[in-house]
Amino acid sequence: MFSVLSYGRLVARAVLGGLSQTDPRAGGGGGGGGGGDYGLVTAGCGFGKDFRKGLLKKGACYGDDACFVARHRSADVLGVADGVGGWRDYGVDPSQFSGTLMRTCERLVKEGRFVPSNPIGILTTSYCELLQNKVPLLGSSTACIVVLDRTSHRLHTANLGDSGFLVVRGGEVVHRSDEQQHYFNTPFQLSIAPPEAEGVVLSDSPDAADSTSFDVQLGDIILTATDGLFDNMPDYMILQELKKLKNSNYESIQQTARSIAEQAHELAYDPNYMSPFAQFACDNGLNVRGGKPDDITVLLSIVAEYTD
Repeated sequence: MFSVLSYGRLVARAVLGGLSQTDPRAGGGGGGGGGGDYGLVTAGCGFGKDFRKGLLKKGACYGDDACFVARHRSADVLGVADGVGGWRDYGVDPSQFSGTLMRTCERLVKEGRFVPSNPIGILTTSYCELLQNKVPLLGSSTACIVVLDRTSHRLHTANLGDSGFLVVRGGEVVHRSDEQQHYFNTPFQLSIAPPEAEGVVLSDSPDAADSTSFDVQLGDIILTATDGLFDNMPDYMILQELKKLKNSNYESIQQTARSIAEQAHELAYDPNYMSPFAQFACDNGLNVRGGKPDDITVLLSIVAEYTD
């Protein structure tokens, strides 16, 4: 399993179910207010579908999924990507593309080469770097980038494909990504194909990503994940798990992220469960039942007050 702690000092206040808590490691005491800078306390967990015990590959990858969490003085940024497994039939490791894409996004953020209000720009620059890479790289992946502008308190997002995010406030989903599919089980995706396959392999532009902006509040929960979560757990199950998040410290967030990922992982291998993926398949005329075995990546964040 994999966990990430956002760097810096964070004071999370007025979180979850009306419970006001302060992370004792953050310093700065409690109190109200809301005019200061915001940040994210983030933890993550995941499973590769070929590794039933949740083994983590080097570089924050679960199977063909990849993720990152990065901080810059202007914003907190995180992302997930799901490598398209079909490339394995052609001798290509699908995790190489998704992992390289996420590592490139992370480096751009840490170098300050981004504008918080333009997450599509992060994807575009990263994808262009991959296209120009001296080391040949083939593959495809979905991508979801979430940016919290520390000063404006706005969440800026870019989602390409069927990974995505939820913003939860007061136990309800108040903002979410829109899934992008060309047709059933074929999401939008960034791709690099060999010259002989260009124009044949499905490839979307970063500009095709769905982009949104949303004002967040202290205590808002942001869940960002690959489709391995959303294909196996409907919203009501996710919200039930989030109710277990009783305070705002990192350990609680990490425990809840792990609980969500573990439940999705178990459901993925239940042949009698009518998963959201199976329901979607039925809606498209297919007789499908059960969970969807898949890589699962979950990043769970709480909006908190930030101080240097």
